Amino acid sequence: MASDDTDGEDAPTDMEIARAAETRPIEDVAGDLGLGPEDLDPQGNGIAKIEQDAIQRTLTDAEEGNLILVTGTTATPKGAGKTVTTVGLGQGLNHLGERGVVAVREPSLGPVFGIKGGAAGGGYSQVLPMEDINLHFTGDLHALTTAHNLVSATLDTKIHYGNELDVDVDEVSWKRALDMNDRALREVVVGLGGSTNGPPREDGFQITAASEVMAVLCLADSLADLKERLSRTIVAYDSTGDPVTVSDLGIEGAMAMLLKDALRPNLVQTIEGSPAFVHGGPFANIAHGTNSLVADKLGLALGDYLVTEAGFAADLGFEKFGNIVSRHGVAPDAVVLTTAVRSMKYHGLEMWPVDYDELKEPNPEAVSDGMVNLDHHAGIVERFDVPFVVAINRFPTDTDAEIQAIVDHCEEQGYPVVVSNAFADGGEGAAELAETAKDLADSDEGDFEPLYDLDASLEEKIRTVATDVYGAEGAHFTEDAQDDLERLEEQGYGDMPVCLSKTQHSTTDDPTRKGAPKDDWTLTVRECYPDAGAGFVVVLTGDVLTMPGLPAEPAAEGMDVDADGNVSGLF
Repeated sequence: MASDDTDGEDAPTDMEIARAAETRPIEDVAGDLGLGPEDLDPQGNGIAKIEQDAIQRTLTDAEEGNLILVTGTTATPKGAGKTVTTVGLGQGLNHLGERGVVAVREPSLGPVFGIKGGAAGGGYSQVLPMEDINLHFTGDLHALTTAHNLVSATLDTKIHYGNELDVDVDEVSWKRALDMNDRALREVVVGLGGSTNGPPREDGFQITAASEVMAVLCLADSLADLKERLSRTIVAYDSTGDPVTVSDLGIEGAMAMLLKDALRPNLVQTIEGSPAFVHGGPFANIAHGTNSLVADKLGLALGDYLVTEAGFAADLGFEKFGNIVSRHGVAPDAVVLTTAVRSMKYHGLEMWPVDYDELKEPNPEAVSDGMVNLDHHAGIVERFDVPFVVAINRFPTDTDAEIQAIVDHCEEQGYPVVVSNAFADGGEGAAELAETAKDLADSDEGDFEPLYDLDASLEEKIRTVATDVYGAEGAHFTEDAQDDLERLEEQGYGDMPVCLSKTQHSTTDDPTRKGAPKDDWTLTVRECYPDAGAGFVVVLTGDVLTMPGLPAEPAAEGMDVDADGNVSGLF
C-alpha cells in the first residue's frame, strides 16, 4: 500500500513523480537478472511476464540469495508506507551495489477505488508503470475472477441438470467473486425466475483477493501443482456430508488453462530502474497476504537479496508468512519492521474512528504512548527467532521530536532502528536501512522456525496464534466452530496450518481496541473450514468480511480521465 506521504504543500504527487521518471527498457531490467529477451513475454511498455521455460530453468539451476521480509506495526486505515519501505529497500540495496530484487502484490481494484487509492508505493519509491499496475495490469486478477466464477457456473449447472453429484444446495460453500468492494453482494439469492434458471438458493460474493483460487495461485510452484491444487478445492458438500470438489466438477483443466498466464510473474521496475516482480494479491486479514511463491523463488534465484512484503502488520502477514508460506522453502533471513509516527499516534491516542487531521498535529507524547504497539509486533518477530530492524517511514509532516521519540524507545529496548527517507530520496534515502538489513540477513543471528508443528491439533494451533501472536488470554470456540474442528480432524485436514481471518485495525479481534491489549481479552472463533487447494484451514474470528464495502467518500470520486486519456486522482 502507499503511505499518504503526499501532504507536503509543494511536494509533487506520486503520479507526477511517476510520469516524470525515465524508465529503462524492460529487456535491460531483465538483463540485470541474467535474463535474455527470449525469456520475456512483453505485456506493454515496461511490463513483461517471464516465459515458462525460463522459470523452470531458473528455479532448477540457480543458487538462492537471502530473503528480507518487510512487515509492520498496526497502521492507520491509510497505511504506514510498508510498500514504500519495501521498494525503497530494494533500491537501497542496488544503491549499495548489491543485486536486490523487489517482490510485491498486485493491487486489488476494491481498495484502489475504496479508501487507499493506488497501491504501487509512493514518492521516489514506486514500482512502474504505476497506472497500469493499478488498473488491470496484465489481467491476472480478471483471469482469477473468471476461473473462480467458472466453478460457480459449473456447480449450479450440475445441480440444475439432475444433480448427479447429490449436492446439498444448503451446503454450497463456494461463493461467487468480484474484484470490487460491493457490500450489497455479500448475501444474494440466485436461481429466481422459474425452473429454467435453476433451483433458488442463498449465495453471495467475495472479493477476488479473498478467493481460494488466489491463494492457490500464490502457493503453487508449477502448472502441474496449480492443477492439482485446483482439483482438490472443496466447493460444496453432498447429502451425506462428503465434500464435492473441483475434480468432481471436471473443470480443473479449464481453470488451469485460464490461469496458465496468470501463474507467470510480472516483471516491472522501480522508479530507479531496479527489477521488481508484481504478482498475486491475497489479503492478509482474510488469506495469507503475500505475493506469489513463484515470484519469491525467482527473486531469490536471480538476485543476491529478495525484498518481499507481508500484508498488514506482523500479527497478520508476517505470522502467516512464518507459519504457512515459509513451509514452502522461503524462510526470511531478516525482517524489517516498518512503523510511522502517525501509526504510533493512532495507538497512543487510542483513536477510533480515525481523525487524520489530528494525526498530522505534532504530539510526541502520543507517539511515546503508542509504542506499546511497536513492542508487541517486535515481540512477534522475536518469537520466530529472526533478526530485525525497525524502519521509521518518515512522512513530510513528522517532526524531529516525534521521530526521536521512536528512536529513543527503540534504543532503550535494544532494537536496531533506522529512519527511512525512501519516500523523499528513493534508494539513497534507504541506503542506511539497506545496509542494516543486508548485514542482518548475512549474519548467523536467529534460527527461524514456525511457531507450531503441523502434527499439533487444529485447536492447539489456533490457541498458539491467539496467545503467542495476538496476546489473547485464550481462544473461545463457538459451538459451530467446535463442530467444524471435529469434522475437519475426522476428514483428515488436521495436519494443515491455520490461516486466521482477523481485523487489521487492532492486534485483537475488536477493531476499536488500540495499543496492544494483553491477557484481558479472549479471541472468538466462529467458523473453520478447509481451503484444501491452498493447503490451510481458514479460521474466521470477529466480524471480518470477505466482501468489503466502499467508504462514504470512496477514492473513486476523486479519479478522472481527460479527453487525451490522461488519468488523474489515482494517487
